[in-house]
Amino acid sequence: MVSQFSVADGWRKGNRPGFSAAAGPEDGERLYRMFCRDLAALGPGVATGRFGAEMAVHLVNDGPVTIWMDTADTA
Repeated sequence: MVSQFSVADGWRKGNRPGFSAAAGPEDGERLYRMFCRDLAALGPGVATGRFGAEMAVHLVNDGPVTIWMDTADTA
């Protein structure tokens, strides 16, 4: 299980995501470990790395991608 902070973002201002609404590191790690524990309870093996570690990622973009950006307030 790899933690991924970039799934929590906001698009209300500008053209880059903002992460101010994301959980802080302590809460994020607690929630991540809780999720891993609950997932492991379902039966599959779950391996984890070090939460918050830096990662070197090699990426090859292959094909189109669509990102839906809706700034309407849903609260």
